[in-house]
Amino acid sequence: MKGVIWLLLMAVVAVVAASTLGPNDGLVSIFWGGWRTDLSLNLAVLLLLGAGTVLLLAVQALNSLVSLPRRAGQWRALRRERAAEAALREAQAEYFAGRYGRAQKAAQRALVLQDDAEALSGDTRFRLLARLLAAGSLHRLQDRRRRDVMIERALSERPGTAAAAAAGDDAARLLAAEWALEDRDAARALEMLDALPPGAARRTQALRLRLQAARLARQPVEALRTARLLANHQAFSPLVAQTLLRSLAADALETAHDLQQLRRLWNQFDAHDRRDAQVVARAAQRAAALGGADDARQWLRPFWDRLAELPREDRDAVAWALADAREGIGSDWLPRLESAAQAFGHESAVVAAVGLALAERQLWGKARALLEQAAASPGLAAPMRRRAWRVLSTMARGEGDEARAQGYERAAAALD
Repeated sequence: MKGVIWLLLMAVVAVVAASTLGPNDGLVSIFWGGWRTDLSLNLAVLLLLGAGTVLLLAVQALNSLVSLPRRAGQWRALRRERAAEAALREAQAEYFAGRYGRAQKAAQRALVLQDDAEALSGDTRFRLLARLLAAGSLHRLQDRRRRDVMIERALSERPGTAAAAAAGDDAARLLAAEWALEDRDAARALEMLDALPPGAARRTQALRLRLQAARLARQPVEALRTARLLANHQAFSPLVAQTLLRSLAADALETAHDLQQLRRLWNQFDAHDRRDAQVVARAAQRAAALGGADDARQWLRPFWDRLAELPREDRDAVAWALADAREGIGSDWLPRLESAAQAFGHESAVVAAVGLALAERQLWGKARALLEQAAASPGLAAPMRRRAWRVLSTMARGEGDEARAQGYERAAAALD
């Protein structure tokens, strides 16, 4: 195809030349001193075109010769720039390949080459990335002193635009917080995370790091709040989020050492946590252990009133909590207890809790039948069965039946 096009162009040029230069009637006379030279018009035109071409080529050659030093300098600068970029790419490749010693050396070489490359001398993002790679490599090599120096230098970099500066600071602080957690330094991690702007602090990665730091620093309330934010961001699956939140809530409740502190802590909980039957059961058990059985029963009452709506696992947890908080239970609970015993007479945890509560009210006849049923149930947890046997033993001894009391005690001992 190209041959055909060139052939057509040559034919067009031939036709134009024949039609233009064919008539050779023109004459050009040149007078120089006493000499006269006559040339045909066609020859004169060709000579002028040739002279112009030669002059143009000469000017270009002279310009190339004069600009040779400048172009050589540009070539050397470009070579240094490419060498610096190649060193940075090498550092990245070596870092991700796990060769941290080589990655650190390549990053340092990129920093040195950047100082020699005029085009990169003002590129602070290039320098920031190289320093972060060097700091990450030093962290993996357990060189914490040089790592901290490098990360401080990275934090001091100020890229050209405000957005670039914010991105550089966020990256450096998140990496520093992650490395501090790996060093088990919760204070340093929280310091780096607290320095983040509000928008960056709500990112999923920042929240994950804050959760780890709060747990490491033994701050279960802060950890619970952070985990709730992560759950709202769908950072966990629903099942994992529920398990984690319940675990953190239990840890937070264990930090309360008196009833007043427990009440303040409970009011700080998120509304979702206060509606979780498992969390409420743990709070009630903690309140009962601190002598606040009334508070425990107050927290449990809404859940006990709707036992039928709760899953079996939640019903068992509420029943266990009520058994722990049965001390001083009032007569207003009797209708609730009887209704639960009738509705869930096949669930040993509820039966045991009702029996223990009725025994607390000294309703021995009703309590005995329920406790014997619960104590003999193999599906009930051993601690609850043991408690039922011991209450039965106390009841039998109060009735003067020592033989039966000892039998109950042997049954309880067999569960140890």
